[in-house]
Amino acid sequence: MKVDVLLGLQWGDEGKGKIVDVLAPRYDVVARFQGGPNAGHTLEFDGIKHVLHQIPSGIFRPKTRNVIGNGVVLDPIVFRSEIEKLSRFNLDVRSNLFISKKATLIIPSHRLLDQAQEKAKGEGKIGSTLKGIGPSYQDKIGRQGLRIGDILSSSFKEKFQKLVDVHMDILKHHDVTFNWPEMEGQFLEAVEFLKTFQLIDSEYFLNRELTQGSSILAEGAQGSLLDIDFGSYPFVTSSNTVTAGACTGLGVAPRHIGEVYGIFKAYSTRVGSGPFPTELLNEEGEAMRKVGNEFGSTTGRPRRCGWIDLPALKYSIMINGVTQLLMMKADVLSIFPTIKACTRYQLADGTVTEQVPYELTHERITPIYEELKGWHCTLKGLGEKELPKELIDYVVFLEGRLGVPISLISTGPDRTETIHRFRK
Repeated sequence: MKVDVLLGLQWGDEGKGKIVDVLAPRYDVVARFQGGPNAGHTLEFDGIKHVLHQIPSGIFRPKTRNVIGNGVVLDPIVFRSEIEKLSRFNLDVRSNLFISKKATLIIPSHRLLDQAQEKAKGEGKIGSTLKGIGPSYQDKIGRQGLRIGDILSSSFKEKFQKLVDVHMDILKHHDVTFNWPEMEGQFLEAVEFLKTFQLIDSEYFLNRELTQGSSILAEGAQGSLLDIDFGSYPFVTSSNTVTAGACTGLGVAPRHIGEVYGIFKAYSTRVGSGPFPTELLNEEGEAMRKVGNEFGSTTGRPRRCGWIDLPALKYSIMINGVTQLLMMKADVLSIFPTIKACTRYQLADGTVTEQVPYELTHERITPIYEELKGWHCTLKGLGEKELPKELIDYVVFLEGRLGVPISLISTGPDRTETIHRFRK
């Protein structure tokens, strides 16, 4: 068997949670390979909306085993809160959830450092979720971080205090107020709660599952344009959000990668600061935000909205090796009689290109659009054969420009509002 990878192709918020939930019945294992509580994967079914931050989105499928991989940064306090919210659904969480001992811990002072660093940037702030993600990855790379396996050590509290002392020495130079005894107490209680779960050597677990013929779906967080190497730097996250990150974030070899599902919205959104060539600062953008309920599932911040950006999508498809495209929120565009798609960029020197420039952050980019007729009707309750011709024309247009088939169209937030165009 292979490890299929599911990831976002834009700036996050593409709808990964819903799609993992839809696809999970096909897989024995769903494994998160990077990110942390900055993710917000939304699932909606049976009239109830669920938002998961660290727990894999296959958790609602009783026959699916879920793994938090070594590439994830995990906050025990957020983890405990998530588990408690799931308790009313009678899920067998302790049997179906496994946590890598090599995953990095987020401790409370990481969140304080995040606040301090973002505040110090002033107008140059990147729009951090302030969940401690960046500082925890910094400690990981700096070889001074704590990992999940460390909580099992008799010397964990000494290791914890040593890292806290390092952080406090930095924080004394910043204007950040906090109640440390309270934060520390909540953290240590959450650590004891975390110990009651299955803490595993996830790389052995996953490779053993492969050997035994199990099907595995690797679940990414954020989006490809937020990748630390290939995103709109420095307005990016702190991990590798692309397909290659699934190998390092789970401990599986590249030869085991199978299908790569690339999720994208029928338009574009972005939360926080950073470049956004097709952003609409007008009534069209506001209409997208309102109809699409475009507010961050983790922060609640309004998302910036704009038309679809094909140069950026082609770039993400290229670096990820995408084999199937999944288009989300087609229903939101139903309000527009005309739809635009950015097919090329015009740069400040007059150059016209289909490539994403290196200096995306400071380059003045003018999007060049093509217009298509909108379907301008509701998609609710429609099957594939009932979809309006204009929507099918839009899908065919995108497939022609992107060179990859669109195998799924989402027409609403519920798991039932999903159209499979074909199955591989």
